[in-house]
Amino acid sequence: MIPTMAELSARGETPEVLFWVGCAGSFDDRAKRIIRAFAHLLQKAGVRFAVLGTEESCTGDPAKRAGNEFLFQMQAMMNIEVLNNYQVTKIVTTCPHCFNTIKNEYPALGGNYEVMHHTELLKTLIDEGRLTIESGTYKGKRITFHDPCYLGRANKVYNAPRELLSSLEADLVEMKKCKARAMCCGAGGAQLFKESEKGDKEINVLRTEQALDVHPDIIATACPFCNTMMTDGVKTKEKETQIKVYDVAELLMMSDE
Repeated sequence: MIPTMAELSARGETPEVLFWVGCAGSFDDRAKRIIRAFAHLLQKAGVRFAVLGTEESCTGDPAKRAGNEFLFQMQAMMNIEVLNNYQVTKIVTTCPHCFNTIKNEYPALGGNYEVMHHTELLKTLIDEGRLTIESGTYKGKRITFHDPCYLGRANKVYNAPRELLSSLEADLVEMKKCKARAMCCGAGGAQLFKESEKGDKEINVLRTEQALDVHPDIIATACPFCNTMMTDGVKTKEKETQIKVYDVAELLMMSDE
């Protein structure tokens, strides 16, 4: 059972890190599996962590990207008040959108925290020897990694997820457009929540085709929105029986089962 900040505060305890679950991880059934996988790895590593539970609200990222700065600031300041009330200093999240917003946009509104993406924390835990992963399950499997926009280009986090995948002894193959040249999955900027615009092809299908070009067994992601878009892309190409889409945390957890 994962404790809430309210429960720990009532006992006079402080966690090592606050796990920011995010809207996708809270409400989307597929994203919940990513949350459970990451939480399992944290527990295995002996990390003392907590969540906000019902006190957590949307970071305001979709509102801001859609142009509603007023709503963004309302949501952000409400979250900052809760976080500061608990004297939170360190936050980890599986969502690059939450990661980017809390790390880079909350400081201007009074929210100053050390913010990590879950791949960064997992890499640190492995480096410190707190987390060990059994390799071999994916040995020889071709895995290509799709860089989330707000993890890669926006925050220059390229190595952590790739080093985690390499620790599985998998055959990591790069798409032609990767790292700083990676293409968006099509969900960013609140596009996930609106109808498609005119065009010849959906962005997620084009990005999936770029992944299929390197003939992977698995497409790895590190963002719940990217996971959804790439999964839909694979289904559109009718490749779901041959190619699986997993978050990096899921691959680490499954290699250890």
